[in-house]
Amino acid sequence: MNTKDATLPVHAQSREVEPAVLDGELVAEPPGPVYERPKINRLVSRWLRSPRVPRYLKDRRQAAQAGKDLLAAILRSPLRYMGAVVRGIVAAARWWRQWVTVRDYREAAEQAEKLADKFAEIRALTLFRWKVTGAVAVAVAAALLVADLVHGPRALWIAGGGVSVALAILGRRREGSPGRKAVLAGPRTLTWTMDPQILVDAFRDAKLIGKDETLRLVERAARVGDGWAITVDLPATRKAADVIKNRDALASALAVDEVQLIVERVRGNGGHAGRVAMWVADQDPYASPPVRTPLLPMERWDAWRPVPFGRDARNRRVDLPLVWTSLLVGAIPRQGKTFAARLAAAGLILDPHTRLYVADFKAGKDWDAAAAVAHRFMSGDESEHARMLIGWLVELISEVQDRYRRMRALDDSICPESKVTPAMSRDPSLNMPITAIFIDEVQVPLEDRSPVTVEGKKLTAGEYVGELLTWLAKKGPAAGIVLVLATQRPDSKTIPSGLRAVLGSRFALRVMDWRDSNIILGEQMNTRGYDSSRLLASHKGVGILRPDGDSEAGADVLAVMVRTYYMPNEDWQTICQRGRALREAEGTLTGHAAGQDTTPVPDHAAAAKAIGAGNASSRADWRVHELPEPLASVVDYLGADLEPDGREFVPTAELTEALDLEATTLAQQMSELGCQPTRYRIPTEDGETRRVRGYLTAEIRAAIERVAADEISSSDDARGDRP
Repeated sequence: MNTKDATLPVHAQSREVEPAVLDGELVAEPPGPVYERPKINRLVSRWLRSPRVPRYLKDRRQAAQAGKDLLAAILRSPLRYMGAVVRGIVAAARWWRQWVTVRDYREAAEQAEKLADKFAEIRALTLFRWKVTGAVAVAVAAALLVADLVHGPRALWIAGGGVSVALAILGRRREGSPGRKAVLAGPRTLTWTMDPQILVDAFRDAKLIGKDETLRLVERAARVGDGWAITVDLPATRKAADVIKNRDALASALAVDEVQLIVERVRGNGGHAGRVAMWVADQDPYASPPVRTPLLPMERWDAWRPVPFGRDARNRRVDLPLVWTSLLVGAIPRQGKTFAARLAAAGLILDPHTRLYVADFKAGKDWDAAAAVAHRFMSGDESEHARMLIGWLVELISEVQDRYRRMRALDDSICPESKVTPAMSRDPSLNMPITAIFIDEVQVPLEDRSPVTVEGKKLTAGEYVGELLTWLAKKGPAAGIVLVLATQRPDSKTIPSGLRAVLGSRFALRVMDWRDSNIILGEQMNTRGYDSSRLLASHKGVGILRPDGDSEAGADVLAVMVRTYYMPNEDWQTICQRGRALREAEGTLTGHAAGQDTTPVPDHAAAAKAIGAGNASSRADWRVHELPEPLASVVDYLGADLEPDGREFVPTAELTEALDLEATTLAQQMSELGCQPTRYRIPTEDGETRRVRGYLTAEIRAAIERVAADEISSSDDARGDRP
């Protein structure tokens, strides 16, 4: 730029610099620096992305394992080489014997029934081959003697090495051949080696792959914890879900107990429908003593963090999220369901900003320590306790409705969605703490038959409790309500299907039947390889967890077998005392724990309006009409399963067994009521499906509606006199 004649005029008073008018010319911008990616980085990136490069050459851990495998193979190579040489000597001797005895010529003559005619020729040929053998032996010995005289012992070593290599090649095991098999049968044991052929044979024996199919190694076998882990790809069109479903067959092929074998599908970016991750434990992973809960040394806990719940077979920690979800724990007696429910409660007790409702219908002392921190607490199994629970639930429904109304009025910066946030739950002015209700032996109030009146309609206390719990499970989580139910009777008639359908997390300890396991975990879970009825009675506290959220075992895992942490009564009491001290320090001790236990006055009108009076008394409405038989008995038997969100189908065999009726009689009477039997596919105990005859619940509900509309007479006389 030319600036020789340019001046900078300055105002005398302001002393401010005024912009000068300069003469200039356009100058091209110099090119910016060009950053070229180093060639080595491009090569490394291409190497890591290439699908042709084995995985053990990309991952450091896999490379280390490959190095160990190589070292082990080198150390074992002398023994394997000697074994191959011995097998080569045996194979060569067998071949020479067949050749020198003219085995092929003799067998051909025997098949042609001309052995007597060919005997002289066979004998002459045998003598000739013996002479050839002797001549070759003498020639070889002479050649070795001459080589030794001319070149010394080195020639003998070279010749011996060449012969041994030839014998080793002859005696090597061909790919896919397991070698010589034992003549006598004996117990099978797993001898886990680095040879993938063992795993291929196991998959073939379990009929998970065909005889001509094989596996592709993704991650080499490596020690992980107290077992071996390996990841493989199945052949095309084979699915990992089938391997999980037939885990018992694969465990049998590997000669291990099924609890020692963990099979998971690899999901996400690094997986697909045919990729399987396996882990085989050295011994029963649940035979060791249980681990105490890690909450015991904790001074406090955040309720928004998942609660430490237990460990899986690979000793990985499994945490259970509680906020924004609910939990159902089911098992037969003395399997650890109360311990599991108390583990979930322990994390909330150590957060002083939570509010607890505890209802112990076992009427024992397992939950007595929680009375020191609970806002509401009761222990008993009488009808009056069921009515008290109804008051609690109605109170919580009003609380949830009030929270939603207040959240709508809050600023978006405080409440961005219609959900309670961590800051909101800890703000005393908002009064929206995380509120958890724990009901142990929930089947007691659900089966209570004492009558209650709701908005002029009569229904049993159990039905009302079921509708209230269902509403809270649907609407409560977003408002900060956590519902935890434990039962020792996980059958379809005890827990309404509508309630089961909205409980997010499930934990099934040992039950007696696969149907009970499906009631807890969800329909057809046994066909996916998750059946808690197969758990051993000695495995106390071991169950199948189906979490509603992320866990340490992986967010994409459908369910995981967990051994819950051990928390005896003394640890439970310590945690409850610590929780009371935290609440006293924060000033959040309320209700029963603070000596302010006042019985709530239930507003049944508001509760009925919230849950819908029609839904709350739908089953009662069915009984208003005098239903004809056997429709009335069918309705009484199905109960909550007859709801629209309940069962879709009920087999005829189940009804005839429950109602003690003949199949033909039931079919005739139900047909007269407009319910025609149909065929439907249902899961069986072995995970398969079969077609059976039965009735759709929609048809049964339609028949009830026709009775209500007087389309069918409500008395037995409507069918007329029949002989």
